[in-house]
Amino acid sequence: MPVTTLAQFSIERVEVMDHQGNVDESLMPDLSEEQIRHLYEMMVLTRQFDDRMLKLQRQGRLGTFARVMGQEAAHIGTTYALEKGKDWLIPAFRETGAFILWGTPLEDILAVNAGDERGQKIGEGVRVLPVSIPIATHLLHATGIAWAMKQKGEDAVALTVFGDGATSEGDFSEAMNFGGVFKLPVIFLCQNNQWAISVPYHKQTAATTVAQKAIAYGMPGVQVDGNDIFAVYRVAKEAADRARSGGGPTLIEAHTYRLSDHTTSDDARRYRTAEDLDPWLEKDPIPRLARYMEKQGMLDEDGVVQVREQATQKVADAVKAFEELEPADPERIFDNVFAERTPNLEEQLRWLKFRTGEGR
Repeated sequence: MPVTTLAQFSIERVEVMDHQGNVDESLMPDLSEEQIRHLYEMMVLTRQFDDRMLKLQRQGRLGTFARVMGQEAAHIGTTYALEKGKDWLIPAFRETGAFILWGTPLEDILAVNAGDERGQKIGEGVRVLPVSIPIATHLLHATGIAWAMKQKGEDAVALTVFGDGATSEGDFSEAMNFGGVFKLPVIFLCQNNQWAISVPYHKQTAATTVAQKAIAYGMPGVQVDGNDIFAVYRVAKEAADRARSGGGPTLIEAHTYRLSDHTTSDDARRYRTAEDLDPWLEKDPIPRLARYMEKQGMLDEDGVVQVREQATQKVADAVKAFEELEPADPERIFDNVFAERTPNLEEQLRWLKFRTGEGR
């Protein structure tokens, strides 16, 4: 019998803006000058905040956290394509900019990273889940939310964000399969920053791209220049529109690079060289967008300084507000674990009161 070809596939890579800020006008998304300036301000604020958080951590005022330097365009551009209050964001732990974009107070983010769970409280009407540290488990939460929204007939989309390391987890496969089978309104955004802690991408998978993994699950997959905020927004908007129209999920691979350590407890110098960073520093998403805005007359050198100074002041105000927070009641750790406290929790509470002098 003859050998026949059952199907053929191809994976696209989308780029709109080059490193010098030149764009392909035929691919430019529909964004106003005000929106473009807002995106720039959000990326600068995220970078300034990230830098200040590192200083606070090194001073012992914050705990371990994952920096986002170099990846601002990937998650901010994608989240910007969604509708706040209508769509869901199911993050991992490197999406600080998305939280800021959707209105999370900076002082709350600081509180969370200082171990104060009160900072995890989500604002009224905002559909965001808390930070998820376990790798890839939150992808299943995203498909569950998307399934519920589809069953209820909601015109809404769930966006979940993860790193390239998550694609090696079984949860990734289960979530992708479930989303594909039931044509769920969910966007899977992989921030492929080339490193799963110290494991480089080529040791993570034999696949040329993460995007091609979508083929096996019956959904579109696309790779986008993750440092090109216009390309990211364009691809995310198309994925969101597809999901709303009943077209099911999309896997987006934002091809980017982690310029910092994996977390503040990591030292990337042990497994990569300074030269590895050089080509990616040239692709930094913030100065790239600034170059475009300068060419369009939307920004000048004074404007760059002004945006940075405004961001620095916002961060300083947030740090002040964070440090003025009243200490949390330690007894709160026993609340909201179970509907009613179990005997062992009651015993632990009595021990705490005794140690703090209340039970003496």
